[in-house]
Amino acid sequence: MRKKNYYVCLLCCAMLMILFTGCGGASQKETTPDTAKNTEEETAQTETEETDAAGETSSGITFEAKDLEGNTVTESVFSDAKLTMVNVWATYCNPCLSEMPELGELAAEYDAAEFQIIGIVSDVQEGMETEAVDYASSLVTQTGAAYPHLLLNESLFYAMLSEVSAVPTTFFIDENGAVLDTVVGARDKTSWKEKIDALLAE
Repeated sequence: MRKKNYYVCLLCCAMLMILFTGCGGASQKETTPDTAKNTEEETAQTETEETDAAGETSSGITFEAKDLEGNTVTESVFSDAKLTMVNVWATYCNPCLSEMPELGELAAEYDAAEFQIIGIVSDVQEGMETEAVDYASSLVTQTGAAYPHLLLNESLFYAMLSEVSAVPTTFFIDENGAVLDTVVGARDKTSWKEKIDALLAE
């Protein structure tokens, strides 16, 4: 019980941090320099990971979570496609909701074996009241973001969200579970497509 209370407190602190930071609605110009710097660092890290024995990466991403439909999803989902885009969003975040219709379009335009999108609802926890889950589901329907959306829990928080300080934050992950790039802020469909195509071509 004490451990559970600690976890709830920790998640509340994390969500408060996101609330104080606000939505990461930065423009592409504002995010590009940092992204370019991060890409160089992460590319070097990825190259190091690829030299591990038996060709396995050392990304260490492991989780088990429920999606909005109640299905269990684990890190094995990354092996379903060459590239996975993980979009962390919140129900209160206008930039998040504004980009989700185009993310839904992108999810439908690519071969599922090449590219997939997974959403993480950062402000709706697994086990919360039905109303909160229903509200998140209604936003997904309204925006046409017809791809899986995971509910936050302890496993998912420690695996991917412990350092997320703003929404939307988007991770690009390969089929081995290695993070290739991280983008803070919303982008339009054209910008996302350029990034997706570049990562698929590597």
